[in-house]
Amino acid sequence: MKKLRVAIIGYGRSGQQIHGAFFASDKNEKYEVAIVVDELEVRREQAKARHNCEVFADYHEILDRKDIDLVVNATYSHFHAPVAIDFLNHGFNVVSEKPFAVHADDCQKMIDAAEKANVMLCVFQQSHFAPYYRRIHEILDSGVLGRIAEIKIQFSGFARRWDWQCLQSWGGGCLRNTGPHPFEQALDLLDSDEMPQVASRLDIVNSYGDAEDFCKVLMLQKDKPVIDLEISSCNNFADFTYLIEGSHGSLKATMAAIDYKYYDPAEVEPRTVIQASLQGPDGGPRYCGETLPWKTAHEDLTGTAFDAAVLSYYNNIYDHLTNGAELVIKPAKIKQMIALMEEIHRQNPLPVKY
Repeated sequence: MKKLRVAIIGYGRSGQQIHGAFFASDKNEKYEVAIVVDELEVRREQAKARHNCEVFADYHEILDRKDIDLVVNATYSHFHAPVAIDFLNHGFNVVSEKPFAVHADDCQKMIDAAEKANVMLCVFQQSHFAPYYRRIHEILDSGVLGRIAEIKIQFSGFARRWDWQCLQSWGGGCLRNTGPHPFEQALDLLDSDEMPQVASRLDIVNSYGDAEDFCKVLMLQKDKPVIDLEISSCNNFADFTYLIEGSHGSLKATMAAIDYKYYDPAEVEPRTVIQASLQGPDGGPRYCGETLPWKTAHEDLTGTAFDAAVLSYYNNIYDHLTNGAELVIKPAKIKQMIALMEEIHRQNPLPVKY
């Protein structure tokens, strides 16, 4: 099996602890890290020790290289678009970290650059492949929960933050940092090219910067479930990731386990509306209710968004580059997500302080 040669641009938390960790793991059989670029010498030394690779302080030093099959753009959020476009213009295949860009217009510039150079562009939205999400999708597709009325998604906890992810000027804030995971899933579940109607609230609660750390969004679209999405840094009781309500049952899931409870319509008495007062066996009034034959299921999940999902993501990238397989994560769809985030920011302007 041919191994693809990778250049990682940025060896910070994502570059080192997600991408680098996967490429250095025994799960990786298809890639080898050939180059790491980082401005900090200590990180270059860490990369050299881990991957036995070349290291550089400035990515411009490798733009003329012809021996790299894939560039992983793990730079700061506000550099994602310009760095990706630079590499695309020089003929490199690029995986760019989330957020795809700060603005939807920049997403389109990246897409155009990839098409012009006839190279691959993909966004690292690996949570699409996370075991909890894939299993939730399977349960919804099975129809056991009936028609879905509402999907609540919650990526919340309690934390204070004071790093660059708190700064609007750096593309920070929970909407762009954490948001790409649940927002990509929400739009995937809505399965529509139309933009949903959005009502939203952004707030700064525990952040020491000027970017939001609380985000509440309602998405409404005709003939689709209501999406209620929360990303909060002030929720000490976030006991679910998904809560789904349907006509035949409901589901509650964390990233580690799923519980769902439903009934089979074929096993219950058909009902029609009775306009008269309901009577009990003795002729007296009774409450409108019944005992349904509930089926319950509990499933413990193995694998996370940072191991199994990364493997699945990079398997898809490899299959695309070597065999022409279709990309699961499509840049045009992620552009839609960035446009949605722009609308949420438009509804909730926060003063830029830094």
